[in-house]
Amino acid sequence: MTNSGTVLAMASDHGGFEMKEFIKAKLIEEGYEIKDFGTNSTESVDYPDIIHPAAKAINDGEIERGIIFCGSGNGAQMTANSYPNVRAGLCWTVEQAKLIRQHNNANIISIPGRFVSLDEGLAMAEAFLNTDFEGGRHLKRVEKINQIIK
Repeated sequence: MTNSGTVLAMASDHGGFEMKEFIKAKLIEEGYEIKDFGTNSTESVDYPDIIHPAAKAINDGEIERGIIFCGSGNGAQMTANSYPNVRAGLCWTVEQAKLIRQHNNANIISIPGRFVSLDEGLAMAEAFLNTDFEGGRHLKRVEKINQIIK
């Protein structure tokens, strides 16, 4: 399978920087093109400042999928999910990474940089990228995500 021409958004705060750099290098070897929204060091930053531009690019359809990181993965995911066309899932296992694609049609995976190993993070990212949305009964559920109850 070739990933040539597939552009992915990546973004992390300082807590996810090491994992972002590790996964980015591996995915580039696999043929992905990475649009890296930062951060570029382990110096402390505010995760929303980094995650917002990546999530906006996906929300606006400029990039199809993304991988985001912070220490716990929670702040990054919460920030990304503030956009109506983003479905970001926080994952701690490969099975979760597959399920957020199969059942939720997630377009962003959030990985906790401080709670999983580099190899586990890579395995989750690859599962996320190589799993398709099942549609069917899951489609109507995904369509209800942005419905506001009145």
